[in-house]
Amino acid sequence: MELNKKNIKTLLGMAAAIVLFAWALQNTSRLGELVRYLLGLFSPFLLGMSIAFILSVPLRAIERRLFAHAVDANGRRKGWVRPVSILITLALVAGVLCVVMFLIIPEIAGSISTLSAAFPAFLGNMQRWAVELSATLPEIGAWLEGLEINWQQLASSVFQFLQNGAGDLLGGAVGVAGAVFSGIVTFFLGFVFSFYILMQKERLARQARQICYAFLPEEKADFAVRVGRMANSTFSSFLSGQCIEAVILGCLFFIAMSIFRLPYAMMVSVLISITSLVPVFGAFIGCFVGTFLILIINPMQALGFLILFLVLQQIEGNLIYPKVVGGSVGLPSIWVLMAVTIGGSTMGLIGMLIFIPLTSVCYSLFREMVYRRLSRKHLPEQKIR
Repeated sequence: MELNKKNIKTLLGMAAAIVLFAWALQNTSRLGELVRYLLGLFSPFLLGMSIAFILSVPLRAIERRLFAHAVDANGRRKGWVRPVSILITLALVAGVLCVVMFLIIPEIAGSISTLSAAFPAFLGNMQRWAVELSATLPEIGAWLEGLEINWQQLASSVFQFLQNGAGDLLGGAVGVAGAVFSGIVTFFLGFVFSFYILMQKERLARQARQICYAFLPEEKADFAVRVGRMANSTFSSFLSGQCIEAVILGCLFFIAMSIFRLPYAMMVSVLISITSLVPVFGAFIGCFVGTFLILIINPMQALGFLILFLVLQQIEGNLIYPKVVGGSVGLPSIWVLMAVTIGGSTMGLIGMLIFIPLTSVCYSLFREMVYRRLSRKHLPEQKIR
């Protein structure tokens, strides 16, 4: 290789990268502390960017549908459109949150009183059911007698656990007050920062493109801009598809539970809608809570709810989710499942939400590369079909 100025600069860059990588491997703890410090320092700005990205999805729809004709003589959107659209978006989000809280808080209050009254009867019914089962099946009765369960002591232990848990929660509230205050301040700063991003998002996008073309070769800058646009479109489609899927699933549960007259239909449906925002596996959290609540009232209805959940989950997993979410991000259902599994195992809840659109972008880029390489080889059609 000829040692000209360009090659020397490339070799020096590779050497510096190798040295930095070796240092990172030998100082993982310090690197982790540095990352945590930087994340804490920039957390209001990162939160603001996340809020702005989420709000930009309904914001674009409002501007496109309500103020499509509000343009000046030069064809530009009038200056009052953006702040008015932001206010409408915030009002819609606040309205949705208020409706959810209005629906679920009275249900929670009524459920607590119902559960507190029904729990002793539930223990008595379980004991009577165990006696009847032991009379019908002596083998199971002998096994249950060997367990030597004291139901009264179990009930007192449960109530004592709840009392102690409430006391610990009250005692720890003072300790976490500072963290809660810090979180409120961070959220407020992030919210203000997101407002400025939404007001000037076209200008920020233009500046980002200018930076790419200023410091990168034109071909690489074109690729970076294309990937950025693809990522923005994919994440927006995924977010809107995930919300639509959650609403559809919640409505299905509410209709089915109302038809079969299962208790807590509204609360469980809203809970499943919220938890189903976590891709694929989130609805199981709502299933567990709903099954437990209904089990205390009526064990047979809890069994019916569990069967209903499995049926609706199969419909949602095989029909709704791949069509609504998988189709919105251009990702086959098998890759959606793989993205959720890998994202959840590596980054938890955030990873589940991020990896689906991220995998979709990588899938699209890799598919383009495969098709491009196949076209260069001029292979017979029957070999690649």
